[in-house]
Amino acid sequence: MTKINKIVLAYSGGLDTSVMLRWLKEHYGCEVVCYCADVGQGAELSGLEEKALATGASKLYVEDLREEFVRDYVWTAVKANAVYEGVYLMGTSLARPVIAKKQIEIAQKEGADAVAHGATGKGNDQVRFELTYYALQPDIKVIAPWREWEYKGRNDLMAYAKEHGIPITATAEKPYSTDANLMHISYEGGILEDPWAEPPENIFQLTRSPENASAEPQYVEISFEKGEPVAIDGRKLDPVALLETLNKLGGTHGIGRVDLVENRFVGMKSRGVYETPGVTILHAAHRALESITLDREVMHLRDSLGVKFAESVYYGFWFAPEFKLMRKMIDETQVRVSGDVRLKLYRGNAIVVGRRSPNSLYDENVATFEADTVYNQRDAEGFIKLNALRLRLGRGQA
Repeated sequence: MTKINKIVLAYSGGLDTSVMLRWLKEHYGCEVVCYCADVGQGAELSGLEEKALATGASKLYVEDLREEFVRDYVWTAVKANAVYEGVYLMGTSLARPVIAKKQIEIAQKEGADAVAHGATGKGNDQVRFELTYYALQPDIKVIAPWREWEYKGRNDLMAYAKEHGIPITATAEKPYSTDANLMHISYEGGILEDPWAEPPENIFQLTRSPENASAEPQYVEISFEKGEPVAIDGRKLDPVALLETLNKLGGTHGIGRVDLVENRFVGMKSRGVYETPGVTILHAAHRALESITLDREVMHLRDSLGVKFAESVYYGFWFAPEFKLMRKMIDETQVRVSGDVRLKLYRGNAIVVGRRSPNSLYDENVATFEADTVYNQRDAEGFIKLNALRLRLGRGQA
């Protein structure tokens, strides 16, 4: 085993990383510095330092990454209309590179020669963390306890925690795993592993069920500048406050619940349940604003990148050269995407009811079904015949 002098552990205080902290101390016999990224998980940070030090850490870094997370990662995904496999808005995927980036910065500050994470050997997060580590510091040593230790599952970890007096919140009755940040909450594992079983209502934390949502619709106006949301109902907000506000609005109206079976990068299928209220609203609004501000071919070209862009985020290639190029292309498409969108929020739906922009390409005089002087309908005949030429020549080949 390679000699390790100091490890920076990505630490949440949950079952897995609490056990890992003690295990790393015992197994590697070196100093372990804990690091927790605040990406909007809120109350989960309470009492974390006391717990980390009591479990064996030499110190704990708690880094507030909320604004960077929303501004540089969430907004980038919104501008790209990035959706993995047509459903998943990638709240977990987007948080991993910003977390791993700061972990490397702390390792460099501490002079640590290794970093460790709590991702399992079956999941996507191990890939996302480690691709970021190696992209930013190629010679870093990576420790992934789930790929090394003898423990087989969460029940083993709960037994270890009990034996070593480590306080935990996971129980055998409620063993599913959650991941929370400003963008979403995810639920996986345990009682959710049966894809036929409906998620129990009591797991949801951000949203009401559509059945129990407000019986009255609510109108909201979102303003964008160059593809990024900047105001709600005319009130300018910073990225964190804006997303928090939309999360509350969406949650009240039962918006943003998703239940899917997704294809993990490692090859297996996995069932996940997600709540993403604010960004669900933003996707609807942003797409509506693009409909009047983007040239048709620019929009279609951007959309043709959508699958690759979403896959790159999901697979963990945020710092890959091809992804940097795609980001530049996305930013270029957003130069004209400024204006306002009005939506009606009602029982699980974010319904676009209006859009306007100083850069609008929509011309009512051209689009009208009434009489006009700017469009000669006879011109369509030649247009159609030219497009039909290859169909006529190829008749019978299909």
